[in-house]
Amino acid sequence: MVGGIQPAPAPGRAPPAGEPQPVGRDLPKDKHVVHAPESQADVWWGPVNHPIDDHTFLLNRQRAVDYLNTRDQIYVCDGYAGWDPATRIKVRVLCARAYHALYMHNMLIRPTLDELERFGEPDYVIYNAGQFPANPLTAQMTSRTSVDLSIERREQVILGTEYAGEMKKGVFTYMHWLLPGRGILSMHCSANEGRPAGGGAGDVSLFFGLSGTGKTTLSADPARRLIGDDEHGWGDDGIFNVEGGCYAKCIHLSERQEPEIWRAIRFGTVLENVVYDPTTRAVDYESSAITENTRAAYPIEYIDNAKVPCVAGHPRNVIFLTCDASGVLPPVSRLSREQAMYHFLSGYTARVAGTEMGIVEPQVAFSACFSAAFLVRHPA
Repeated sequence: MVGGIQPAPAPGRAPPAGEPQPVGRDLPKDKHVVHAPESQADVWWGPVNHPIDDHTFLLNRQRAVDYLNTRDQIYVCDGYAGWDPATRIKVRVLCARAYHALYMHNMLIRPTLDELERFGEPDYVIYNAGQFPANPLTAQMTSRTSVDLSIERREQVILGTEYAGEMKKGVFTYMHWLLPGRGILSMHCSANEGRPAGGGAGDVSLFFGLSGTGKTTLSADPARRLIGDDEHGWGDDGIFNVEGGCYAKCIHLSERQEPEIWRAIRFGTVLENVVYDPTTRAVDYESSAITENTRAAYPIEYIDNAKVPCVAGHPRNVIFLTCDASGVLPPVSRLSREQAMYHFLSGYTARVAGTEMGIVEPQVAFSACFSAAFLVRHPA
């Protein structure tokens, strides 16, 4: 359920998220995983997964709950993560901003009214008090921003950042823990499939890449059916999307170049970091005055040729999208199986401007499995 959301734009227009807001994911040093006996041996500790103890997590959770309890109104959003009924989880988001609730309503798989009535207790809970800062004097805190995950408690706490993508990636991070434990490969990729009418049924392609490298754009092909644009699992029966929506970059967006995404920006879509005329609400997609990381979050059903339910067979093609900041790779390379394994594990690419706080120019990166920022388990 999403209660009390009242979008302001005229019918047919998407509501831009209000200012102020961060423009990208927060620094890795502000992200923490609870160091607990049950999971500590299996967590990939390092520059992404910083340990905190359970006591500090509970202090931050109480801080978030106390803040939410001071609000005149809070929003509760229930949804699912994972289109595979055997592995999907129930997610509950508690937040103080309608923008955050609508964003997660778009990004999670939306329950039917019957499913909502029978939803019961969630498998994963997000406490988003992003408008309220963490206490930097608390042990193991590095700033006024803290994004904390407890695997054992199946909870995420957000303090000091209003970037909605932290919720989406928090769910994905937990699925990166959960799915491999069930023998399923969790993947930071987009996916599409050929149309049955053209003999393309079963012709599934995966597009791996860091944020901003083109996964959403390339998978939104009008000649193929979209399965998902960012997060997937690959099990014994094939692949499935984790999400119920898409999170598209819209810098320089035009109807001619990206018609599928252009048509998806309508009433109910959330626009982030965009410049727009406050009188006409016309969006200037050419402007990067706030950041290059302008975004649109919309339900996957807003793509005309989406395949719902978002499941498919085993992929025939796997494509790695590399933002080659050094110019050392040819434009297109066909890899052997051994080369593909090497490049998948090394993940040579670049971090794109605006996708993370402090990134203003492409920076060379080696991101294991093209998803090191979200991996809880070691990639090997």
